[in-house]
Amino acid sequence: MRGAGPRECRIAGVRMADAGTGAERPQPAGASLPPGQPRQWLVRETWFVQLAFLVPAVLVAVDNFARHLRGIGNSQFPTIIPGHQVENLILGTASYLAVGAIVPLALLLLARTGQTPATLGLTTPRWGDVLPAVGIAAASFGIAAVIGASLAQLARGSQFLARPVAPHVPAYYVLYGLIAAAVTAVTEETMVNGYLLTRLEQLGWTPDRALLLSVVLRTSYHVYYGLGFVTVIPFGYFAGRSFQKHHRLTRPVLAHFLYDAVLFTIAVLAH
Repeated sequence: MRGAGPRECRIAGVRMADAGTGAERPQPAGASLPPGQPRQWLVRETWFVQLAFLVPAVLVAVDNFARHLRGIGNSQFPTIIPGHQVENLILGTASYLAVGAIVPLALLLLARTGQTPATLGLTTPRWGDVLPAVGIAAASFGIAAVIGASLAQLARGSQFLARPVAPHVPAYYVLYGLIAAAVTAVTEETMVNGYLLTRLEQLGWTPDRALLLSVVLRTSYHVYYGLGFVTVIPFGYFAGRSFQKHHRLTRPVLAHFLYDAVLFTIAVLAH
């Protein structure tokens, strides 16, 4: 038998400290490179994962904005079989699930270096997560509304300010909006917060630089808004900073879900 090394002693110490409460305390996401993990491989992994996530999303966003410039509206709701709304709802919901296909891979790669969903704070929501999530969503929405109203005045009539078209659909399309909001929230927050910010922290980036990159990448696949992409910045900042401070990924996920779910519900019921 070999003697316990420093890493084993630290883990044992944490377990002993928590033994009295019976609770298993999640550890921080990791501020240094995992033992035995070459830096260059972690850099390459981060590049590959982010490219796999971002390239398809950015290409779709650019295509949607190009359609807008050509006068073709971009509907918020799927139209796969014209005139068949129930079928569109079912097929559109099923196809949208593909957006989150990268998430299991990112979580697996993080788990292999010690950052499990529990250490990321990606757990069942607690009551203590609800109020901060509501605060993030509300503050982001308020600031985005002010920015959006200002842009609407400054860029009145400009083609470079785009908004998704919300056609008339039955009220049950709220279900599509809720599912899409959940898939989007889990995917985006896992990729640009849970995965990216954790890896950048391990690679020695300062919190401010890491958060700046996270916000920039988040806005990159919202270019279908045209100049309106800047309305995404407040949420990206609040959600990213929340994860950096508390390592509770559930909070930005829940905030993102609330933000999108409210907008989808309004889009459905207001027409």
